[in-house]
Amino acid sequence: MGGEGSMMAANNSLKNNRNLISKRKERGGLSGSYSNAKLAEFPEATPEQLNEIKERIIKQNRTHRVKQLIVFGIIITVLILFFLYN
Repeated sequence: MGGEGSMMAANNSLKNNRNLISKRKERGGLSGSYSNAKLAEFPEATPEQLNEIKERIIKQNRTHRVKQLIVFGIIITVLILFFLYN
């Protein structure tokens, strides 16, 4: 009967993929304690700082979008001129 070789290859592939899966459940979780870990203290952001960050991001996005549109326009113009004069 045909197909035994392809089925054996499929079974081997499944077995190999199963062996590549992380064995985290079998080994258990992380060992040790985090009681001595130091947590970084971050300052609280004021509403003024948040608005300043928001304005800066909006301005950066706007300039990036304008640059993309300019490049896109140049590429389209070059392509149109290429097809018109060929």
